[in-house]
Amino acid sequence: MPDATSYLVGLIGSGIGPSLTPTMHETEAAELGHRLVYRRIDLDTWDLPPSAVGELVRSAPRYGFDGLNITHPCKQLVLPHLDDLTPDAAALGAVNTVVFDGDRAVGHNTDWSAFARSLEFGLPAVSRETVVLLGAGGAGSAVAHALMTSGVRELAVVDTDAERATGLAVDLGERFPGRRCRAASPGEVGVLLADADGLVNATPIGMAHHPGLPVAAEHLRPSLWVADVVYRPLRTALLAEAERIGCAALDGGGMAVFQAAQAFELITGLVPDHERMQAHFAAAAGA
Repeated sequence: MPDATSYLVGLIGSGIGPSLTPTMHETEAAELGHRLVYRRIDLDTWDLPPSAVGELVRSAPRYGFDGLNITHPCKQLVLPHLDDLTPDAAALGAVNTVVFDGDRAVGHNTDWSAFARSLEFGLPAVSRETVVLLGAGGAGSAVAHALMTSGVRELAVVDTDAERATGLAVDLGERFPGRRCRAASPGEVGVLLADADGLVNATPIGMAHHPGLPVAAEHLRPSLWVADVVYRPLRTALLAEAERIGCAALDGGGMAVFQAAQAFELITGLVPDHERMQAHFAAAAGA
């Protein structure tokens, strides 16, 4: 169990320098009268391959870490190196939070519920019958589950890795019988979006280290709602273009705060103030 007054937490991923998760955790702990030190473990900075996540997770408890957050590109790669998974993490095949319980490393997924809450609060009135999802990785798996849970009837999963997209679509079909889930290639995006209600980007494209648009601007139209899981920058190129033509848009800030709050509670056992964390996030993000 973590110490009653101080905590050591880390984030493993690539290109995570701009992440606001450390700030949210450290600030909220201080507000609750505790000390929390949050370390970035950037694979790019240390010139480590994504597969190094296993060794990093195994080593972390020996250096006093109480828990870890896991982000791109390690949310799926970390699975074989954990001692146990929560039902959500096992079903999604992706982990974004690891809690150390003695010598055991337990994987959790707070991404899916965080996106579901963000969608509920940020775009409560949009139609969710047909949605196109870009990305079938760790974030995509969580977002797909959230979309289906929120009532999406037909979901197209687009990924450059056809096998990964197909695997996720099959899993979703089994978890949500009666819904239509299909895999699609990037070349089909234009046709898919012509009849879709919404578009969600769950790829790294748009991040500070991966700038650009994940889909051609010509495929967007005003009646389409657009959501992005990227939050650094908060207004990605995709959202900027969507807002320019009049789309209802949802940035990744809400998901970032909700997942951070859940991870904070899992790792520390402390109950965070969500509104306060949202305010601190907005201040740090310049929103």
